[in-house]
Amino acid sequence: MSHDCLQVFHPLIREWFSERVGEPTDIQARAWPAIAEGRNVLITAPTGSGKTLAAFLWAIDSLVRGDWGTGVTRVLYVSPLKALNNDVQRNLLAPLAQIRRRFQEAGEPFPDIRVLTRSGETTSTERRRMLTRPPEI
Repeated sequence: MSHDCLQVFHPLIREWFSERVGEPTDIQARAWPAIAEGRNVLITAPTGSGKTLAAFLWAIDSLVRGDWGTGVTRVLYVSPLKALNNDVQRNLLAPLAQIRRRFQEAGEPFPDIRVLTRSGETTSTERRRMLTRPPEI
């Protein structure tokens, strides 16, 4: 069952996941089909169970497929500040760069997906910039 849940993704994203990550976790295998059906999904699971990548990968796929347009914030990820940088780096920025490369190597178009983080330390200038040119994530 676990690899069947990858069928909801673009073929190049499926390929990337299988090669770089391997088998989907139980949380991912259960979440992705429900998300694909348009159901609201609340994922609660221990650290390291794959829930963050489950959400980010679905978002990347939706942007790549054109289901969601760019130029507007589509995903708001809320995390305790202590975990934020680690979550974003490991579960979003690194996979996004790897997937972008895979699409480029295949000669496939890949949208300009921008990612920004905001905390209490984000300057007012940076906050205004986010309003002027919002990140997708």
